[in-house]
Amino acid sequence: MSGIARILLDRGMAVSGSDAKESPTLMTLRAQGAHVAVGQAAENLDLLEGGPTAVVVSSAIKAENPELAEARARGLTVLHRSEALAALMEGHRVACVAGTHGKTSTTSMLTVALQHCRLDPSFAIGGDLNESGANAHHGAGGIFVAEADESDGSFLAFSPSVAVVTNVEADHLDHHGTVEAYNAIFESFVERLVPGGVLVACVDDPGSAALALLAESHGVRVRRYGRAAADVTMTSYEPVDGGGLASILLNGSPVEVRVAVPGEHMALNALGALVAGLELGAPLAGLLEGIAGFGGVRRRFEFKGRSGGVRVYDDYAHHPTEVAAQLRAARPTAHGGRLIVIFQPHLYSRTRMFATEFGKALGLADEVVVLDVYGAREQPEPGVTGRIIAEAVPLPAAQVRFEPSFEKVPALVAGLATDGDLVLTMGAGDVTMLDAELIAALDRVRA
Repeated sequence: MSGIARILLDRGMAVSGSDAKESPTLMTLRAQGAHVAVGQAAENLDLLEGGPTAVVVSSAIKAENPELAEARARGLTVLHRSEALAALMEGHRVACVAGTHGKTSTTSMLTVALQHCRLDPSFAIGGDLNESGANAHHGAGGIFVAEADESDGSFLAFSPSVAVVTNVEADHLDHHGTVEAYNAIFESFVERLVPGGVLVACVDDPGSAALALLAESHGVRVRRYGRAAADVTMTSYEPVDGGGLASILLNGSPVEVRVAVPGEHMALNALGALVAGLELGAPLAGLLEGIAGFGGVRRRFEFKGRSGGVRVYDDYAHHPTEVAAQLRAARPTAHGGRLIVIFQPHLYSRTRMFATEFGKALGLADEVVVLDVYGAREQPEPGVTGRIIAEAVPLPAAQVRFEPSFEKVPALVAGLATDGDLVLTMGAGDVTMLDAELIAALDRVRA
């Protein structure tokens, strides 16, 4: 939502809005000229002189929300976030990045790479770029890059000329209901490609590979990337200097791709961004330089600080596959020290459905602290707590802890960590708020 507001402000429009609580994002929007209220009330529609001509809502806004109800009572145009974003895309060549995992990082890599090529794309991303600190921008280059959200099917509002699908793996079943329905929404997304558009698909993922075959059978042009034989094939990957070096064959020719963020999964994301950039007409050399300079996205293995010899990172991973991939990527970065993870499950439905898988993924760490579930939009379910994940972790009981008290976690982990350890807070909820307290607790222990 803040990204849409930023682009509208860049285009000279008057923007108002509200959020449930104060945040740095709201302060930034105010600095850009938006009128922002904390708390939602019908009178917030009068923040702009004369009132708004349209109201944009996210999927999190319920029908009984006072501002939404008032907007409808006044007969104002009400748009879902995806409809507003689609309107902002008009007149641009659009690249959309979708997938169960990796879409934020891939969208961000593509954006930074195109910026490096001086193409000045407009963009809307689900995370803030480390380079600019922003999640959106109105560019002058005629290209619009957007992260496409499949969680509620809202990405079907877009009509891209380049569609990247990183993977298709069961998630958001609280909305879609079944794995089949979740897969079908990606098939519908590919059907939204404009005539002559291209699907860029990772063939290492079975769901994405199957989608590519289906699209091709319907006459869609497909470009594949991955470790398997593809248009862009990764022949090897080596961790290097906190990042990685991927050797690839691009249409049969050897090329080296340097990635500044760790993990083979990030190298694959870089290949998706590279292929998409080439399809948008960007030069190979410029794209490679841009990817090599990509500094990451907030909350994607983001370094938060250190206390003595203990380093603290934060990551948004909230699906078992993401958790496992990030822990594997973090292991070389630990340089032989222990890997301590503080994991906060996100959504009761996801916790219930994937508890066993989460436990197996967290077993890649040396010490695990599981918090209680961050419910977000869901109501609690009887018997569904972080404990069921903790009990599924295949480590000795002394190395796994379920701690439902948020306030006790910093002292608990500060007592566990020793010099050389890497501590990783992980999850899509408010676990990121622990980092400053954790570093302070570590400082107290060392003092």
